[in-house]
Amino acid sequence: MTANLKGRSLLTLKDFSREEIEYLLDLAVSLKAKKRSGIKGDLLLRKNIALIFDKTSTRTRCAFEVAIWDEGGNATFLTNSQMSKKESIEDTAKVLGRYYDGIQFRGFSQNTAEILARHSGVPVWNGLTDEDHPTQVLADLMTMREEAGSSLRGKVLVYAGDGRNNMSNALLIGCAKMGIVYRILSPLELRTRQDLLDEMLPACRESGARVE
Repeated sequence: MTANLKGRSLLTLKDFSREEIEYLLDLAVSLKAKKRSGIKGDLLLRKNIALIFDKTSTRTRCAFEVAIWDEGGNATFLTNSQMSKKESIEDTAKVLGRYYDGIQFRGFSQNTAEILARHSGVPVWNGLTDEDHPTQVLADLMTMREEAGSSLRGKVLVYAGDGRNNMSNALLIGCAKMGIVYRILSPLELRTRQDLLDEMLPACRESGARVE
C-alpha cells in the first residue's frame, strides 16, 4: 500500500492507522534491503535533521544518525542546548524549525515532544519519552514480521517487566493497532495504567487485538 505521511510527526502510534503503520514497516523493509545491497540512498539529500537528546542513548542515537547519513542527510547531535534553560521550548522549536527539516527528540516529557511539533513547523520524531517509545515499537513490529510472518494479526506478544513504563505503553499501543494479543506479565503494583487500557479499547475492538 501507499500512504502520504509527508510533514507528519511521529509522537505516538496512537496517531497512526493500521494501514499507515503497515506502510512504515514496508518502507523499513525496503530500506533495509537497499542498505544490505550497498545502494546509497538519497531520500534525505540536502536535508538537515536535529537530534535533541535530553536522555543519554547508545542505540537510538546511532540508529538515527546512520539512517540519516545512509539516505544522504546531515545530522546535528544536541545534548547541551538552551531549551528549557535560557530559552523556552516554544522558542527553541521555532528556531530549529527555521534551520532544520526535521527534529528527533529523546527526553523526559511527552509534552515537550508535542510542543516541539506544534511550534517548529517541521516533523518531530519521538525517540523516547517517559510515556512512549514509538520508534522502538516500529522496529519491534518489523522484527516480528520478519520472524513470525508478514501478517501480525492474531500473533501473541508477551511482555515481562514493569507494565507501567514507556516500553510497555508503546507496545500496548502498537499491538492494539495491529491486532496482536498483548500479554503483560508483571506484579499487581506494576500493572499498566487503567486510563491507557481504556483509551486503547476502541483500537483493540477494531483490529481484534486483546490485552491480557
